[in-house]
Amino acid sequence: MRKIIVIIAILCALALVGCSNKSGSSKNADGKIVLEVASFQGGFGLDFFEYAAREYEKLHPNIKINLWGNPRVWEQLRPRFVRGDVPDLTWPGWDMDVWSMVVEGQVLEMDKYLETKAYGSDLAWKDTFYPSLLDKGKYNGHYYIMPFNNNIFGWWYNVDMFKKHGWTPPKTYEELLVLCEKIKKTDIAPMTFQGKYPAYMLQGFFYPFAISAGGLQGYYDAENLKPGAWKSPAFLKAAEMIAELRDKGYFQKGAMGMSHTESQMEFVLGRAAMIPCGTWLGSEMKKQLPPDFHMEYFNAPVLKDGVGDPTVVLCGVETWIIPKAAKHPDEAADFFKFMTSLEMAKKFVVQKNTLMSIKGSDEVDLPPTLVAPAKYMNEATTTYGTDYGDWYRTMGKAMEEAIASLLNGRSTPQQCVDRMEKAADDCRKDKSIPKHKAG
Repeated sequence: MRKIIVIIAILCALALVGCSNKSGSSKNADGKIVLEVASFQGGFGLDFFEYAAREYEKLHPNIKINLWGNPRVWEQLRPRFVRGDVPDLTWPGWDMDVWSMVVEGQVLEMDKYLETKAYGSDLAWKDTFYPSLLDKGKYNGHYYIMPFNNNIFGWWYNVDMFKKHGWTPPKTYEELLVLCEKIKKTDIAPMTFQGKYPAYMLQGFFYPFAISAGGLQGYYDAENLKPGAWKSPAFLKAAEMIAELRDKGYFQKGAMGMSHTESQMEFVLGRAAMIPCGTWLGSEMKKQLPPDFHMEYFNAPVLKDGVGDPTVVLCGVETWIIPKAAKHPDEAADFFKFMTSLEMAKKFVVQKNTLMSIKGSDEVDLPPTLVAPAKYMNEATTTYGTDYGDWYRTMGKAMEEAIASLLNGRSTPQQCVDRMEKAADDCRKDKSIPKHKAG
């Protein structure tokens, strides 16, 4: 009995220590506040974040930033969130369900920080962001998820190939059909795509075609789970357009079995004239790009008689958050504010060949591959995103499976959108799933 009491006493003591470490101020031997920042390590690497950390430490000598990350950072973070032993600031990567964490109250509300002045500016921090990108992180009227870089998604074409053959990037779907027939006669694939990751085809083809056919509100209706929206005439038309491109042989053979880098390499090698992808393409393929290779971005072609706004741009952002259990939330917010200052944002654009969520960050000597995306962004009446895939993970996966089935010829356009509507209906009826609002 005495042994049991001793064990219980030890466990209680350990629990108290754990609680103390969680809520107390962690400092190193020099008495500095130690800020832990954990980041997904993708195509942009970690070096810029390390640079930002060292620059911030120069301005704040009382703070030491411990920054770490890897390509599967979420695997280390998931058990830590369960234990309550969290980093102060994190971009946990695409495989971590951040929105569920927001709903569960694990993410810190950012409203009060956004009202403070931005670094190097008299503007409120919130006013330095593109509003549509900042609003992506809103839930029940409050800000939780913070944007960093701005990934614009569209199409890319081989500039030198087009010049050699006298081709012009198509603005309309009708022009696309004519162009693809010309390209096909040269034994070059008109288009390739990242078949192992069907989200690329949803973003590159299906959504832009549906918005052109039915308008942006129709897309918002689908994201908002409005009954019948996913099998509406506009979405059916988009599926029919993809099926037509498939049946005419305009997609590269074997694309369904290609990863993102494999299909992008086919584009770089000149075996395909066009490819759907985001503005990370240049950075992701930097080591493989020949010095004399030139590619340029353009928005997905639209229907000549389409009702949708042809200037709308599809954007995606990283999901940086401050966990509610963070030891140093104020310092974490201030460091992220520093990382998103106009000065740092401009440096990220130049160094990493991508756009940022900060207004004016593109007013630099842009890398050639960003000139067109920045122009499209600044001329867009609005932006939209594929947020439903983050809100409703199971439904998002079902949409990818539906478009893959269409692309490989196993589904008709009607079967594809019926399948999508079924997934949306299942999500809509599941009362255990918190619902979100788009548009």
